[in-house]
Amino acid sequence: MSETQQTPAEFWEARYRQSDQAWSGRANAALEREADGLAPGRALDLGSGEGGDALWLAARGWRVTALEISPTALARGAAKADSAGLTDRINWVEQDLAEWHPNETYDLVSAQFLHSPVELPRDEILRRASTAVAPRGILLIVGHAAFPPWSTHRHDDPALPTPDEVYASLDLAEGEWTVLTSTLVERTVTGPDGSNVVMPDAVLTLRRN
Repeated sequence: MSETQQTPAEFWEARYRQSDQAWSGRANAALEREADGLAPGRALDLGSGEGGDALWLAARGWRVTALEISPTALARGAAKADSAGLTDRINWVEQDLAEWHPNETYDLVSAQFLHSPVELPRDEILRRASTAVAPRGILLIVGHAAFPPWSTHRHDDPALPTPDEVYASLDLAEGEWTVLTSTLVERTVTGPDGSNVVMPDAVLTLRRN
């Protein structure tokens, strides 16, 4: 079955089952940088993968709800939380974000690299994410700002928005939010052949007033 024939749930579950560990296991650098110094509270991790970000937050006192479509990824995150003694600080939830509608608010809502080769209504998900931020809470959105050289995407594909474009797509009420960070940040990534490439990330951090 080709990627275009798979549902998002099928695609991501197959992706995680291809290897024992899909990602580094570390928290994303932008999360570490932007959340450092925040008072711990309730956090929502959208597309939590194998739990690197959720584990980092929980270890710093946050109570985390981690939403992820792949049960294999969730199981890996839960196992790491158990090993680290963080089981009671993270709620692992199997969830297709395309169908997710928030019914609670959080002090931190984090959306890290919500990109997908299969259908993903990213703008709509991020708009919903903004409604899940409590007063004085933080919305952190990080995405790729360019495709790496080994990507099969067309390099003129407009699907990777700048921080300003992400902000505009959120359609936020005027005066309700303060922009804390809106910038491109370079990050060194390792390609399939082992070579290192410097790539830009689009980082947008907002505080609800």
